[in-house]
Amino acid sequence: MLPLNFTQLPLGILGNIFFSLGRLDMEGALTARDRVGIQDFVLLDETTEVAVISNLKKRFSKDLIYTYIGTLIVSVNPYKDLDIYSKKQMDVYMGVNFFELPPHIYALADNAYHTMLTEFNNHFILISGESGAGKTEASKKILQYYAVSCPSTTLMNTVRDKMLMSNPVLEAFGNAKTLKNDNSSRFGKYMDIQFDSQGDAVGGHILNYLLEKSRVVHQNHGERNFHVFYQLVEGGSDDLLTQLGLERDVQHYYYLTQGECAIVSSINDKNDWKSVKNALQVIEFDETNTSHLFRVVASVLHLGNVHFDPDSKGHALLKNNTELNWVSDLLGVDANSLKEGLTFRKIEAKTEQVLSPFTIDHAIYVRDALAKAIYGQTFTWLVNRINDILKFNIFSEQEEYEAEGIEWEPVQFFNNKIICDLVEEKHRGIISILDEECLRPGDATDLTFLERLEEKMGNHPHFVTHRLADKMTRKTLERGDFRLLHYAGEVTYCVVGFLDKNNDLLYRNIKNLVCQSKNTIVRECFSAVDTTNKRRPETVVTQFKNSLQKLTEMLMAKEAWYIRCLKSNESKQPGQFDEALIRHQVKYLGLMEHLRVRRAGFAYRRKYEDFLKRYKPLCPATWPHWRGMPADGVEVLVQHLGYLPDEYKMGRTKIFIRHPRTLYATEDAYEKCKHDLGEFNSNLKSNLYYYCLRLLMVLYIETCWRGAQARKEREKRAWAVKVIKKFIKAYINRGEAKSTDNSEYLVFVRQSYLNRLKNNLPKTVLDKTTWLTPPAVLTEASEILRKLHYRLMVRKYVRGIPPQKKLQMKVVTSAIFKGKKESYPPSIPQPFLDTRISEQEINIRVLSMIRNEQIKYSVPVIKYDRNGFKPRPRQLILTKTAAHLVEEAKIKQRVSYNSLKGISVSNLSDGIIVIHITCENPKQKGDLIIQCDHLYEFLTKLSIIANKQDAINVVQGSIKIEIQSGKESAVDFTAGQEAMVYKAKNGHLMVVSKIK
Repeated sequence: MLPLNFTQLPLGILGNIFFSLGRLDMEGALTARDRVGIQDFVLLDETTEVAVISNLKKRFSKDLIYTYIGTLIVSVNPYKDLDIYSKKQMDVYMGVNFFELPPHIYALADNAYHTMLTEFNNHFILISGESGAGKTEASKKILQYYAVSCPSTTLMNTVRDKMLMSNPVLEAFGNAKTLKNDNSSRFGKYMDIQFDSQGDAVGGHILNYLLEKSRVVHQNHGERNFHVFYQLVEGGSDDLLTQLGLERDVQHYYYLTQGECAIVSSINDKNDWKSVKNALQVIEFDETNTSHLFRVVASVLHLGNVHFDPDSKGHALLKNNTELNWVSDLLGVDANSLKEGLTFRKIEAKTEQVLSPFTIDHAIYVRDALAKAIYGQTFTWLVNRINDILKFNIFSEQEEYEAEGIEWEPVQFFNNKIICDLVEEKHRGIISILDEECLRPGDATDLTFLERLEEKMGNHPHFVTHRLADKMTRKTLERGDFRLLHYAGEVTYCVVGFLDKNNDLLYRNIKNLVCQSKNTIVRECFSAVDTTNKRRPETVVTQFKNSLQKLTEMLMAKEAWYIRCLKSNESKQPGQFDEALIRHQVKYLGLMEHLRVRRAGFAYRRKYEDFLKRYKPLCPATWPHWRGMPADGVEVLVQHLGYLPDEYKMGRTKIFIRHPRTLYATEDAYEKCKHDLGEFNSNLKSNLYYYCLRLLMVLYIETCWRGAQARKEREKRAWAVKVIKKFIKAYINRGEAKSTDNSEYLVFVRQSYLNRLKNNLPKTVLDKTTWLTPPAVLTEASEILRKLHYRLMVRKYVRGIPPQKKLQMKVVTSAIFKGKKESYPPSIPQPFLDTRISEQEINIRVLSMIRNEQIKYSVPVIKYDRNGFKPRPRQLILTKTAAHLVEEAKIKQRVSYNSLKGISVSNLSDGIIVIHITCENPKQKGDLIIQCDHLYEFLTKLSIIANKQDAINVVQGSIKIEIQSGKESAVDFTAGQEAMVYKAKNGHLMVVSKIK
């Protein structure tokens, strides 16, 4: 069974819709290239941002809102109705090859459907763009197309009607007016449509992802609550409103007026209410469920009007019980218990239960939490109910180049991992910090959350706040804002309300109360809630993150089709094309990168058979018939046409043409040839006798030629059989001593290994892992070659060091250590490297923190703790001004050269170094004890960089160390049979050097 899915992710930034569900023909696009603009961006002569936007604008001016990038559709919202979605249009695009007709969303929908059936795998359609770009409308058009185009029966049509009619219901309860869109989806939706192998739709299912419940109790200025509230108040009958205790005045309800735009001229709530009522009937909601559903909606409105007054101690009181009684009646719960739950928290203390009174702010929080929980659970119930109704009772570009063996230059995309890590990295990202702030005890506020972000991410190059910003940037940020610097632009967030919106807490006594509701929907929604579970529920942001992870896992198992939706202007006016707005969307939607992927190699690709079939009249050698391999015929054809080597490539099954102008020239020649062929055929009819004689001669020659070719082929195959048999026998005996059976194979193995080794040799002396693993027969030779190659690289490196630099280093090293340290004579002849750690091995965060200091040298060391002397692997990085001790992404200690009192080493052959540091206060870290395998190289570099040649002392016996201000210890040195470093009984660090 094959699924075709879709979902929508809202929340205002970049939403996406996913529909989870042959051959392509470009000739239609070629013959139409002289119409308005270019129908496929791949065929543009210039792949610049200016050219792309100019082409979009030219087509938009003529109401051509769809343009291709290969099989991707770019859709520009016209903000007006276009007569391009009729049943007649659907019929035109059914079963037609993708590029044969002008770009249309129906073309993509039809090809996704037929590719799914042909390839028998799972597909999805991703629709992305800003809020208001037309994602929801695009999903509707695709769903309507499948409702019409797929094979139908009476039962199928009934179920499809239900699927289509579920949209008004879901939009009423899940969509709302925002600043950018009058019908913005405020929940994630993933719709799965299942087809059998014959293409019949046999099932449907909807998954909803995290409704924006906070909108139930609060709306920003210029925005509204969910549509259904306004539809009920404006469109409900007088009798219904009386039963629900409602007034026909949206201004009367607190939850509907915070955005100060309850009435919107572009939205007709009365008509929409009729559509919802009709949809509920079509999808077979019975009167009981419908009645209880509206009672839930009304109860939320009444709940928002519940008002609290303070008593003498500031605790919350309910003086007017009118609204409370309506909530109690509509939900079917006890009024006194509801009143108690809204004003007191029930605390269990061993065997007793204590009622703790709420403050007014706390009572409002509990009231809003109950409203959000009831509406959110009801929305989930609604989706599940629709799913029950939809259950049927009958039952990439680069990969193509690699598959074809075509070499091409990969297009570099922006690596957004650094932004993803900034937001969701475990224990360190914004999400984790937000959850910690919501869950920690104490007075956590939005501003303390911002302070934690500044503390944790103050040095991150893509994060900035008012306090962290420079003077110019600070003018654009409020004190409660933080900004993320994305590759496609900057996004600013205000932390006000972050903590409240992230909490999803409903007290246990309230849960127990609604579980006993007489409203069947409410009781069913909360029956699965575990009221005995004392664990705090997941926060909103964690729920959302987990939902997205599950969605990603589902989509990774399917083949993708893409629709990119663009807003033509911010004011939603027809005919307006805002180039700056379009440019921004083109950038962050990655359209230029996608186009470059299509054009990085080749603008056009066709199977050899199809290319030869179309253009064979252009070459005498291929017209009228080519009897050889199609690939050979295409090669002959393009050579005759004068294609230059860099204009095309021959793949395994297709020809790839790089430039559109080459293709245009070929197509123009074809159009001319068709005219000439028409005249030729006219003349040919008058010479039919001559033509028949020539045809007989051709047939006779062809027969002789085929016989000769068949004999050659037979001989070639016989030779190939001998060679293959010989190779197999040699492979079987490859592990035995050299013989006539395997000698040629062993030669082949040696040559193959040496050729691969030649192209994969290590490039630097620091590279110890690149050497290719040899076959068994070449193990010894490979090791000899490896040693020779490293000796050669060392020699080249030493020769590349200027003599003055070599001499300077040797003079400094000799002056410090000659005659003082035992291991000096055998160590100094080794060449000093520029560094022992490449920049690629240093964490990117560390690099960003010290990038202004200029790295001079880095080396791996073992650092011994000041207390307990435990060994820790570290990186030691020398810059122009300081030495940095690094652990992965952290700088554990920074030692300024100005604070360096001296450096001590023993006279023995150990690698222990003590760096003495000036301690100005008791909290400052004391002397640094490290062990380095490259002692002479490191100390020589340090002495030159820090200008501390006179500060290095070679000590005999013991070195005193200052652990911190006023606290001392020592490092004792001795010689023994085995090298050791350990903490002695006297509390000192004991270093034993091996006796030589």
